[in-house]
Formats: sequence, structure tokens, C-alpha cells
Amino acid sequence: MSVRELVVLGTASQVPTRHRNHNGYLLRWDGEGILFDPGEGTQRQMLRAGVAAHDLNRICVTHFHGDHCLGLAGVIQRINLDQVPHEVTAHYPRSGQHFFERLRHATAYRETVALTEAPVAADGILAVTPSYTLEARRLSHPVESFGYRLIEPDGRRILPDRLAALGVAGPDVGRLQREGRIGDVTLEDVSEVRRGQRFAFVMDTRLCEGVHALAEGCDLLVIESTFLDEDVELAVDHGHLTAGQAAAVARDAGVRHLVLTHFSQRYSDPEEFERQARAAGFTGELTVAYDLQRVPVPKRR
Repeated sequence: MSVRELVVLGTASQVPTRHRNHNGYLLRWDGEGILFDPGEGTQRQMLRAGVAAHDLNRICVTHFHGDHCLGLAGVIQRINLDQVPHEVTAHYPRSGQHFFERLRHATAYRETVALTEAPVAADGILAVTPSYTLEARRLSHPVESFGYRLIEPDGRRILPDRLAALGVAGPDVGRLQREGRIGDVTLEDVSEVRRGQRFAFVMDTRLCEGVHALAEGCDLLVIESTFLDEDVELAVDHGHLTAGQAAAVARDAGVRHLVLTHFSQRYSDPEEFERQARAAGFTGELTVAYDLQRVPVPKRR
């Protein structure tokens, strides 16, 4: 049975707190697992969340600040220790290649797994699989940073009343779906487009074109909201978003479910992020993320 959900492994910015680990997010997408921004402690958080190294097919790093990548060494070594039988691909900014190499070879261990390095140098498509296309967009942060976007191919939804009207029934329905035509009846005659689902992951960044492009039309958007709105100048200076800015992006992009995360330790009331997001006019489903939470990708309309 296919599962599409976000497993939140950590939600703290810069430093972990007593209740929030460094960043870490696993997207389960049918039979694949994509790990985003494994900060320090991710391997242990995976254990607590019931996530195994065997669940990982890709690792996507937005940028090389410690709270987004210091867990790479442990995760990569665990992949090798557990002898994951399939290829694992790592995406990260090409400008940080030396950081990736240091983390990959931080200590001595036996390499048993084919870890494919696929660095990102520009906006565009990174991978195409039968169930999704993975894209990257450049963000605005003091070091080079990229956000990631997953797009499922559009499919078709069969309309029973159209089938009945045209006399298509039984095994012919499956044949029509496979072949696209039976006699004078085409698949388009008895179906409508079923829009593919979309997911985006946006971490450390100011407002920029890339943020809006990644968020457009998303069913599930995971986005940083490091600061509250009263600290917008700090956000701009340090290359981050506020809760209100993140929510406004989601509002304008037609996002269905917004997940706010990457919170500064300066704030003690998580509910204030929700209040400011609602004040910005976002009316969709909203989650202020906490560690070890599971967030399902919304069902298709």
C-alpha cells in the first residue's frame, strides 16, 4: 500500500533545544524515502521515529550550514553499516563539494553501498522517476542554498457514467486504460485529468523568486519560519523568513497544507507562529511542526 507522508525528525534552527533536535525531514513517497537536511542527531531521531537506513533512496541537502548537514556523516555511515541493498543518491550544492566530501569521509569506515553524488549547480530537473520529477531552485541565503520540489506526473481519473454511456464495461475498462482506445472510444472520452501531487521543501532563505516557484500549487509545503514578524529585520539580515512571510507565500501559491518549521530558540510559544500565519491570510491546513510528528500528504481532491 502506497504511503505519502512527511516524518519530522527535527525542527530547531542553529542549535538544538531540550525539545527540538536539529533539522531532519523524511518524505515517504510510495516506496521511496527522501531525507532532507540531516542535521546533527538525525540518526538517533530516525531510530525514535521508526525510520531505517533501508528506507532512504535520496538525501537532499539545501546548504552547508551545520544545522542542516552535520548529521550526514552518521547517516552515510549507517547506510553502509546496514548494507542498504539499493543505490542512494545525494543532492547538495556543488559549491559545497568539499564540505560534502569531508562529511562523507569524516572517519574511517567500510564502504559497502553505492552512494551516488549528484550535486546541484543551477535551477532545473535533478531526477525523473515513474512516480515523480525532482527539481531544484536557487534560494537567497548567505551561503549557496537550493530548495527542492517533487512533482507527480498527471494521471487520468475514470468517469463511470461516461463508461456506461459509451457501453464500456468489464475487462474492456482495463484494456482501455492500457491501450488508450477501444474501437471509437478513447481514454479521453471516459476520463478527466487527475493532477499529480506536489511537494516542496524550502529552508534557509529570504523572500526570492525561487521561494515562490517552489511553493506554486503545492499540496504540501515545508518551509522555514525562523522568526516572528516583529523580527523581520533580523530575518532579512540573516537570510530567513518570518511566519507571516512564509504564510503569505503559501497563500499566494495556493498551498493546501503548510508546514512551518526551523524555529529560533528565542521563541517559547509555538502557537504564536500559527497566529501570525493566520493573520497573514493563509486559510488552508496548517501545521507548526514538532519533532517526531507525521504529516500526511493531503488526499487528492
